[in-house]
Amino acid sequence: MGSPEQTTPWSDSLGRASIRTAQVLLLLVLSVVVVYALIQVRLVVIPALLALILAAAIAPFVHWLRRRGWPSTAATTVSFLALLLAFGVVITGIVVAVVSQADQLASKATEGFDRVHAFIRTGPIPVDDQQIQQARDAVVDFATSSTVGAGAISGLSAAGNVITGALLMAVILFFFLKDGQSIWAFVLRAFKGPNLVKARRAGERSLNVLGGYVRGTSIVALVDAFFIGLALVIMGVPLALPLAALTFIGAFIPLIGATLAGTLAALVALVANGPVAALIVIIVVIAVNQLEGNFLQPVVMGQALSVHALVILLALTAGTILAGIIGAILAVPLVAVAWAAIKAWNSGDDITPEAIAAAEHETRLNERGDGVRSKPRRARGRQNDGSDAAAADVPQD
Repeated sequence: MGSPEQTTPWSDSLGRASIRTAQVLLLLVLSVVVVYALIQVRLVVIPALLALILAAAIAPFVHWLRRRGWPSTAATTVSFLALLLAFGVVITGIVVAVVSQADQLASKATEGFDRVHAFIRTGPIPVDDQQIQQARDAVVDFATSSTVGAGAISGLSAAGNVITGALLMAVILFFFLKDGQSIWAFVLRAFKGPNLVKARRAGERSLNVLGGYVRGTSIVALVDAFFIGLALVIMGVPLALPLAALTFIGAFIPLIGATLAGTLAALVALVANGPVAALIVIIVVIAVNQLEGNFLQPVVMGQALSVHALVILLALTAGTILAGIIGAILAVPLVAVAWAAIKAWNSGDDITPEAIAAAEHETRLNERGDGVRSKPRRARGRQNDGSDAAAADVPQD
């Protein structure tokens, strides 16, 4: 007779569930430690992330110049200076438009909120004034709380940190544009065989999603700001320029950014031009949001933001709590990139020896900064021939 099977407290269903629970808890603790460590060095992490996002958006232009025979340094320098110039013009215009009339904008918005408050209190549906005041205080407390503003106000909002972060971001951005291929090849050293193919696939997909998200969001933000600003100008609403600038900024925060900016514009229109103008502004904001959701997002963004709205909302909340406004702006593209990388890594395509040889060949080219994307078509043809030769040397089963 065979000996009875030995049992341990961990062999039954409860024991296996306990082991799995301990593993999940260990991963959660590790995640918390990583997030805490990143928050402590946010002055480095945030500029690096911003530089990565901008590099993903401008990289196709750098590759386009290099494919037309430009040297790597010249293509990088021209692209870098053009991006800094465009970025500086936009930021300067927004800052001048908003700061120059910030006091008037705040007073108009406050007066508009007071009018809405009075209408609700004395309207056909009685509402307790204490409840309204409690809701207002809760919103104000949340907007000015340390959890919301800790990352943005106490960190990067200080003048010295802002300057340091901006300079660091510019330096990192230049090196990402100039040596991005070799940096990527260095990261790929940790992968071999089929994992190398998966890593390259995930990286390329993530870069495409990130660049498409930035370029698409910029186009959507420009369209939102143009139409809402045009409506404000036509109706003669004051502060049209700073309101349009705030709409442009708000569009980079999905779901809620443009809506909050439109609400502010409606409050200003209510104070300056009356309820009819405010109603027209609300209609324009709704129409622009419908245009964005049903046309601009699918056409311009494509698959760059194929993430459920609930995931976006949770990412916005977590990003805001961790790093304020900067966190809200960075959270959604990072989640979209992470999801795209996971899907690319887990794709069910068969990985052939030829695909592995091609990935290794392309990685060697990246180490020298001569990736396929950056070479003219004739040179790419010669490189592909070399890749085919390398694949031919792979022993077949």
